Amino acid sequence: MTTTTIRVSVEMRDLLHDLARQTGTSMQQVLEDALTHYRRRQFLVALNTAYLAAQSDSVTQKVETAERDAWDATLLDGLDAQETWHES
Repeated sequence: MTTTTIRVSVEMRDLLHDLARQTGTSMQQVLEDALTHYRRRQFLVALNTAYLAAQSDSVTQKVETAERDAWDATLLDGLDAQETWHES
C-alpha cells in the first residue's frame, strides 16, 4: 500500500497519538477508522435527508405507494395462500 503525508494541527497529531496508544493501534489505523465512521455517518445523514424530503412530497408518496402495492401483489406469487414455509 502506498502512503502519503498530510498536514494536521499539533493538537490533532497529539490526539491521534493518544488514541493510538489507548487502543494499541497505529495513528494511521485510528485515522482510517475515524474516516470510515465519518463517511458512514455522512451517508446516513444524506439518506435521512432524502427520506424526509420524499415524505414531504405528495407525488413521491403516491409513486412509492403504487410501487409497494405492485410488489405486495407478488408476495404469494403462485403459492396457495394456505401454504406455509417449514424449516426441515
